[in-house]
Amino acid sequence: MIQSMTGFGSSVCAIDDCTYTIDIKSINSKTLDLVQKLPSALKNKENSIRTIIAQYLDRGKIDVTITAEAANGSDSTSIDEPTFHKHYNEIKALADKTNATLSDADIFNLIFKMPDTFCSKKETIDEETWQQLTQAIAGACQLLNENRAEEGKELEKDFRLRISLISKYLDEVELLENNRVDLIRNRIEKQLATLEQPYDNNRFEQEMIYYLEKFDFTEEKVRLRKHCSYFLDTINTEDAAGKKLSFISQEIGREINTLGSKASDADIQKLVVMMKDELEKIKEQLANVL
Repeated sequence: MIQSMTGFGSSVCAIDDCTYTIDIKSINSKTLDLVQKLPSALKNKENSIRTIIAQYLDRGKIDVTITAEAANGSDSTSIDEPTFHKHYNEIKALADKTNATLSDADIFNLIFKMPDTFCSKKETIDEETWQQLTQAIAGACQLLNENRAEEGKELEKDFRLRISLISKYLDEVELLENNRVDLIRNRIEKQLATLEQPYDNNRFEQEMIYYLEKFDFTEEKVRLRKHCSYFLDTINTEDAAGKKLSFISQEIGREINTLGSKASDADIQKLVVMMKDELEKIKEQLANVL
């Protein structure tokens, strides 16, 4: 089963007088690209959090946001004033530059939504709190993976449809193939007739055989069918198959291109274009497959 690289997972962990919310979202990326937004009390845990994330999540641009909110009116968190002023000046400057109309209330509202505006009055967290947070982070990762799997099911349906259409168009190419040989032969005979010169029939047949062999695409058809079958087998048997499927799609494209270059028939060329269109749709979706 394939998985999408796009997903979201969230968990909430209430510890003593503070509630921690862990939000993890991912989009497509060639590597594991991790960005963390943490309260000050967790700044020294960045490497540990990275290790936890890497255990559960493969490729993707991963945004991890952890916020700490005081419970029951507790004053365990406070505004980080240097950070607040930094955000205020940046937003104010950007608003002036773009001629946007923002009141102080609007700016304050934006700043208070930023996770690093608030900091815990505790400079660090104790081991028990960290163990509970570790479990919450793992839970958010698992939910994200479940979300990725659900999106992967939709991608799989689309891939199967596209591959089946390519196979269908290839079937139609085979129906046109026999007529194609006759059309090529008739066209050459008509051209020879216009020369009004005698020619050796035996030599003509030899040249025709050589010429038609150059335009034969039996091998390309066989390989194209095998690549399509291999594509579907890979979907069925492998999880993190995005890169492998990309390689297979390149081979499918190579056979389609060669088939098109040998076609020498307008109707077959139309089918080749339709196959290329389906393959491009596959490639677009493969950019988001784990």
